[in-house]
Amino acid sequence: MAYVITDRCIICGTCWEICPTDSIVEHEWYYRIADTCVECGACVRVCPNAAIVKKPSAVQQKTAGTSPSST
Repeated sequence: MAYVITDRCIICGTCWEICPTDSIVEHEWYYRIADTCVECGACVRVCPNAAIVKKPSAVQQKTAGTSPSST
């Protein structure tokens, strides 16, 4: 799953309607992206609030808080 739906989501359902693999699923009071996502990006392109973003890889998450050391 390379995309996540952020808290900018207004629950309009546009992404849910466009997803070719039905990977946008309702979860309690919000939408989430299921593991069946094929990363086509259709949801990203139609989201009116830019609420769907690429999920950072584990390596990016680990190094996000570090800066290059200066010697």
